[in-house]
Amino acid sequence: MKMPKEFYNGFIIFLGIGLYFLFMELLGLADLFYLRLFNVLFVFYGTNRTLKTNFTEGKTILVSNAASALTTSLTGIFLSVIGLIIYSYSRGGDAYVGSLSKTFLFGGNPSVMTYSISLLFEGIVSAVIVTFMLLLYWDSRYSSDKHQS
Repeated sequence: MKMPKEFYNGFIIFLGIGLYFLFMELLGLADLFYLRLFNVLFVFYGTNRTLKTNFTEGKTILVSNAASALTTSLTGIFLSVIGLIIYSYSRGGDAYVGSLSKTFLFGGNPSVMTYSISLLFEGIVSAVIVTFMLLLYWDSRYSSDKHQS
């Protein structure tokens, strides 16, 4: 059975974010919050793959492409947050999360779940923004290609 492209590309997002985080951890840079900004590149990559496939297959309806792209990016985000929760508990739970970024959304000493929920909200917002940006890119690109005879 073939896995839907949305879940496949969402898994690619998860792998990219996970490997990037582990690499930052290995280099001792996991506590630098601004390096998390690069996570959005993996969301762009996976979501763009889904939209590119859709347009290649002739699927040009904006609403269905929006659902497909959002499913892809949210799959990657949810898997990444679940991976973070598992990894955090394997590394010491709340004490480990306390060693991460000191500039935290809620301040203070977050628990694993508080930290993860915060990152989930941040991820959902980035998924929506990335989806809309790529939809605009692909829709305008396809429309201009369509009118060239």
